[in-house]
Parts: sequence; C-alpha cells; structure tokens
Amino acid sequence: MAFQFTHFNFNVSDLQKSLSFYDKALGLKEKRRIQAEDNSYTIVYLTDGQSNFELELTYLPSHPQKYDLGECEFHLALVAPDFAAAKAKHEAMGCICFVNEAMGIYFIEDPDGYWIEIIPPQLAPQA
Repeated sequence: MAFQFTHFNFNVSDLQKSLSFYDKALGLKEKRRIQAEDNSYTIVYLTDGQSNFELELTYLPSHPQKYDLGECEFHLALVAPDFAAAKAKHEAMGCICFVNEAMGIYFIEDPDGYWIEIIPPQLAPQA
C-alpha cells in the first residue's frame, strides 16, 4: 500500500494576516476554502502553483490567541530557486528567525510562530 503526501496544517489566530504573510513571503496563493455553515471554522488551502502539496490554514474564531507551539520542533520546508534573493526579501520583511550557516539554510517565522525552512536548490531532494 502506497501513501502520498497531500497537505500540512497550521492553525492560525488571524486568517487575513496569515494569508498576507504566506503570499508576500512565499508566493503561496489560496487554492480552495471550506467555510463552516455556522462560521465556527474556516479552512484555506494554499498552493505554490507547481506541486500538488498544499498548506492548510485552519482558523477558529473561538481561538483568537496564538497557539502554544511547545518547543517548535517541527517545521515546513520550501526550496527557493533564487536563494539569495529569497533571503534578502525575508531579511527586509524581518521574518528570519534562525540562520544555520553551516548547513546553508535559514528559517522564517510566520505570524503565529510557525517556522518555515528555506532551502537552496542544491540541498533539495532530487526526484
């Protein structure tokens, strides 16, 4: 039996702020949305427009505060085709939270404290 990755979820405290961040920082766009009839939740799926993998943002109006992320020992990773330009953009945005010079990668932090690893093409897994 073979399984295939489809999406990864982040719960967010401010959907509009998160949508803006992911668009500006990573160019991720809304692909589809699920809205509860009673407005108890909104789920938005973001896409890079190139792969089938999606980032799911779940917004619960009853939980407006940031989520407790524990020790933040998890992350999403994206490859930046132009690593230097991506890093300069993220530096200008002030969202870089950790740089690992030895590994040649860095991390950005979204409005809720989730870390996203940015990888140069030469370190990306090859299909």
